[in-house]
Amino acid sequence: MSQIPVIAIDGPSASGKGTVAALVAQRLGYHYLDSGSLYRLTALAAARSGVPCDDEAAVAGLAFALPAEFAGGRTILDGEDVTDAIRSEACSADASRVAALPTVRRALLERQRAYRQAPGLVAEGRDMGSVVFPDALLKVFLTASAEARAERRVKQLIEKGMSANIHTLLRDLQERDARDAARSVAPLQKGADAELLETTQLTIEQAVQKVLVWYRSRFHSLH
Repeated sequence: MSQIPVIAIDGPSASGKGTVAALVAQRLGYHYLDSGSLYRLTALAAARSGVPCDDEAAVAGLAFALPAEFAGGRTILDGEDVTDAIRSEACSADASRVAALPTVRRALLERQRAYRQAPGLVAEGRDMGSVVFPDALLKVFLTASAEARAERRVKQLIEKGMSANIHTLLRDLQERDARDAARSVAPLQKGADAELLETTQLTIEQAVQKVLVWYRSRFHSLH
């Protein structure tokens, strides 16, 4: 096991795991990995290259050589800031399809593990604890009701000046949950060794504090 500690936060789309993970990383002074962005970037690169989402070999080739970097809360693809572009609903839906391709997941696996650097890493996604960092010091499965997640997503989109329909979003989220849970490689599920964090009734700060308390108790029991 690497001596560099990892907090793995997994959960369904729009559960708030990205916000919670970024804040936990900030409080601890750790690196942060938004693994979903790598799939979104792959989907965006495929769309821009005219590669169909179901052309597994071609999409995996793009994933393997993705000229991507994360800096100051922005996501850069080939020198261009695509932070907002990868958050569109179309890109989200494509990312979920791309993430179901085994060859693409393998291409991105080592890339994700390379983010594990001192003093530590907070990684969020759908298979951080189960596949990418199975030896993570703390694994959290963060979830909320589909209705609460749809409301949060609508609020996010409206704040960015995008239009949003709650009924369409709720249906899309439910379809994406089903697809993520049913895929043959690294399906979305709570592992037996993960803490369950149900955030429907929690504020972001309450969720962050819960993760920090769990983490500090594990960290101190090791040292």
